[in-house]
Amino acid sequence: MIYITSDLHFCHDRGFIYGPRGFKSVHEMNEALVKNWNELITPDDDVYVLGDLVLKDIHEGIRYWDQLVGRKHVILGNHDTGERPELYKQCHDTVVEGYAMPLRYKHYEFFLSHYPTVTDHYKEGESLHNHVIDLCGHTHTDDRFADFDNGLIYHVELDAHDNRPVRIDQIIEDIKDKCGVK
Repeated sequence: MIYITSDLHFCHDRGFIYGPRGFKSVHEMNEALVKNWNELITPDDDVYVLGDLVLKDIHEGIRYWDQLVGRKHVILGNHDTGERPELYKQCHDTVVEGYAMPLRYKHYEFFLSHYPTVTDHYKEGESLHNHVIDLCGHTHTDDRFADFDNGLIYHVELDAHDNRPVRIDQIIEDIKDKCGVK
């Protein structure tokens, strides 16, 4: 199965990150994110993480990252700089894909990036198979359709999905519902 998420922010000890997610501390958030992930993901699943894995204490953040099961694909975000990409590459079951990548799944075309990116626009009645759908994070919105008025943009950050990765099939269903497609 394929899952997608972004903005884990392991070890980011700022209240504006963990507070809106419902946690009292960064430690509580770190532990809950690992628990939520590992209850959902199996070792055979692929998880695309669209940036911002760890902040502040990089090595402690990597320790949490290494506890996550599944085959992890990293799309780099604005906080994945310096030594972080090289450290990610050393982690088990982790591939660093770069700053963006296309993904084709069940005849749907996706553009995976940390940032909201206008890839296409949808007109009522059109097939979603003829469009490129941007999957992104970065803004920490709790509204998965926060940028939908700008184009086919769907937010996958933890903040919009109850602190869990989201199945790509659920993303497709959400977008079809939003567009009124059967």
